[in-house]
Amino acid sequence: MPKPLTENTLFYGDNLPILQEHLNAESIDLIYLDPPFNSNRDYNVLFREESGSESVAQLQAFKDAWAWDDATQATFEDLCLNAPDPVQKLIQTFYDLLGQSQMTAYLVMMTPRLLELHRVLKPTGSLYLHCDPTASHYLKLILDTIFGAKNFRNELIWQRINAKGNVQRKFGAIHDIILAYAKQIGKETWNQIYRPLDPSYVAKMYRYVEEVTGRRYRISDLTAPIQRASTGQIYKWKGKATPPSRCWVYAKEKMQELEDAGLIIYSGSGNPRYKRYLDENQGEKIPDIWDDIKPALGREALGYPTQKPLALLERIIQASSNEGDWILDPFCGCGTTIAAAQKLQRKWVGIDITHLAIALHKNRLADLLGLLPKRDYLVKGEPTDLASAKILAKDDPYQFQFWAVSLIQALPYGAQVGSKQGKKGSDRGIDGYLSFFDGRPLKTQTGIVQVKSGKVGPREIRDLRGTMEREGAALGVFLTLENPTEPMLNEARSAGIYRSVTYQEEYPRLQILTIAELLQGAKVRLPPKHRLPLEQHGKQIEESTKPPDQHNMGL
Repeated sequence: MPKPLTENTLFYGDNLPILQEHLNAESIDLIYLDPPFNSNRDYNVLFREESGSESVAQLQAFKDAWAWDDATQATFEDLCLNAPDPVQKLIQTFYDLLGQSQMTAYLVMMTPRLLELHRVLKPTGSLYLHCDPTASHYLKLILDTIFGAKNFRNELIWQRINAKGNVQRKFGAIHDIILAYAKQIGKETWNQIYRPLDPSYVAKMYRYVEEVTGRRYRISDLTAPIQRASTGQIYKWKGKATPPSRCWVYAKEKMQELEDAGLIIYSGSGNPRYKRYLDENQGEKIPDIWDDIKPALGREALGYPTQKPLALLERIIQASSNEGDWILDPFCGCGTTIAAAQKLQRKWVGIDITHLAIALHKNRLADLLGLLPKRDYLVKGEPTDLASAKILAKDDPYQFQFWAVSLIQALPYGAQVGSKQGKKGSDRGIDGYLSFFDGRPLKTQTGIVQVKSGKVGPREIRDLRGTMEREGAALGVFLTLENPTEPMLNEARSAGIYRSVTYQEEYPRLQILTIAELLQGAKVRLPPKHRLPLEQHGKQIEESTKPPDQHNMGL
């Protein structure tokens, strides 16, 4: 049995074995997942057999995540032999209906993960699965089978954009679907969420104002349809009975409480009316159509096309968990869930299969909340020594590059979050970006990062200097597996000194750091990235802390 989780943790790797090996049963309070699924492609393509004639270029983006290969076949056979009987039957039905298509591969690979997520969820827990109409109906069948249809709570519709004007021969697709399930309906954690009342509704309904207090109020009926009647709701109030088809909303004791509180007023004909104050209205209860949360924009946006806004995850977390609860996201993407969980004082677990995603998580947690790995949370599955770093560099140079950049809290350059590969073609000699604040007026300054895992010499340092000049970078950082030679160090020294206007300090303009040094805690020397001298520059900060252009970062 795994040791119980005690610290916020990021896991690198396939979420299935991580769930099986590191998370105990009934240890998680809330799960949100947004599994990778390329829904922008032609719907029919998703059902084409792997032996079909679709071009390699078309297949490549989707194959990174889901394809019918040996692993899928093995998972399918394991499900057919060992999964609970209803799951076996459902998976076999999908196979019979869809064949060895990419859609079937997606469903086969998702099913054991959903079984594990059900296992780790507490009886009071909930699961929210984010998807779109391409696969939501299939996923709902799987969830109904695993969780039980009775534990289905909501199909939430998130309107992520306004109407599209460039669609033809169909209606514009502007929403995603979030399927919400409880582990045990009736036991799940639930906190009612409200949003502000529409001003036009307030103007129309709260038409009355008390002369003395100035409080705005409305008047509502105190009767209800007779079908709602229960014991104690049919009686005479002040000698007045309800019509035959109606009953009182409240029992007589509650009516008396309202009367004593001065909350019942009477019409000219003696009918009681409930006086409801605007300042006591918590707002509108959130319905199952969410049209009030916009996509991630501005400083929040990381350039990832399916990035979810922080407000969306905050709503889910606030509704279905409490402070101190454990939140799990097994497909971290760009880290919105764990950032929202941290912000709302929940504990969290995040899992992703690329070092690029883990690097972005680290950067986001540092930027948004000032959190650092080892100090504020654990990272498991990354290289922890030079030997394992060399293995990663040999096995996957792109993932090594993303991991190395994350060691200095730089922003990786050159890939989408969900991709397992880096940028193709020329990367302009840039593997990552650093930013800091300096100057008068205070503004964002940029440093560029290069990563090398092979043999290096003075030429690579000269190339980095050239890149710095071309990009107008204030600083350059060269990360290497190999120890630098004396000529390399001399070349770096010749780049000169960066003098901070704001902090009145000097920093080497081009710095060489080895992976071994970074693993031992070495840091890049540069002006503060976040902690600005507020007492000196207070009014300048709001306009001066914008990040570098995201398009220039290749994100």
